[in-house]
Amino acid sequence: MVAASGNIVPQPTGSALLQPISQLLHTPLEQVNFVACQLVALLVAFWFRIYLNPSNAHPAVRHAFATFVGVYFAVFCFGWYSLHIFTLVLLCYCIMITASVSNVHRYSFIMAMGYLTLCQINRVYIFNYGILSTDFSGPLMIITQKITTLAFQLHDGFGRSFKVLSKDQQQYSIKKKPSFLEYLSYHLNFMSVLAGPCSNFQDYIAFIEGRHIQSKLLNSKGNGYTKLPNPSPNEVVIYKLCIAAASLAVFMTFTKAFPILYVVDETFMNTVPFLKRLGYFYIATQACKPKYYFAWTLVPTAVLMSRCLKVPIQARQACPTEIWPNT
Repeated sequence: MVAASGNIVPQPTGSALLQPISQLLHTPLEQVNFVACQLVALLVAFWFRIYLNPSNAHPAVRHAFATFVGVYFAVFCFGWYSLHIFTLVLLCYCIMITASVSNVHRYSFIMAMGYLTLCQINRVYIFNYGILSTDFSGPLMIITQKITTLAFQLHDGFGRSFKVLSKDQQQYSIKKKPSFLEYLSYHLNFMSVLAGPCSNFQDYIAFIEGRHIQSKLLNSKGNGYTKLPNPSPNEVVIYKLCIAAASLAVFMTFTKAFPILYVVDETFMNTVPFLKRLGYFYIATQACKPKYYFAWTLVPTAVLMSRCLKVPIQARQACPTEIWPNT
């Protein structure tokens, strides 16, 4: 559809299942779909942690399940636009298995950044910013970051001497090319496909195989314990959920009181003094920020929920708090 101004009016391409809720809340459908997927991801992560933990399920099963749910979330939120995400991942996988180790990082970076750039140019010059507020470009940026990170770490592992690498490069260098399933799971898993975070490939594989907690704990103080239990994420998850809920409440309250589009209203621009307009603009833009705080807090919560097993409270003293850095 084309509006009177000549701009293309964005139409949701994701699922319309939650349209009644969108209308009830007076919230764009794509935002409702995004929040719904993140809330479902919390439940799925809990089930994933309990029933598909590394002691009960083979890594291939965990990879396949995480990928399947992630693909479904992408299709549910973005519809056919999700093909951009899948296309980029498949193209860069082909580069990884065919390019030489001396050039794989260069080719992967050019492909990923080039594809993302073309999508953004299309967004600006063809759609004239007439894209949904929650569109596929966000996940595409996360995928680009993951692709380039993995490619450079692969180059560190195969194409450079171990002695010339920094400590971090030595830790995260990849000495075995990922399988197709591992590659898909790393990029499309349900915990990070919609809004990140971008993790290192070695950390993700350690998580799938159940080695992630012990490897962090062994580098920390064990408080005299020779064997350290897996820590419970419950307290951190509850804390994160409270922050996310508060951010959402602030966003819903202040964006209705100070709508951002009011700053381009002709009556407002012609009748309100400049300093008052400037003050309103500042408040309106600040009111939009909690939306991102909500997303960036809720997404890591699903990651935390899926990565730890519940342990008795008396065993938690052996678990240093340092295992939750920057989470």
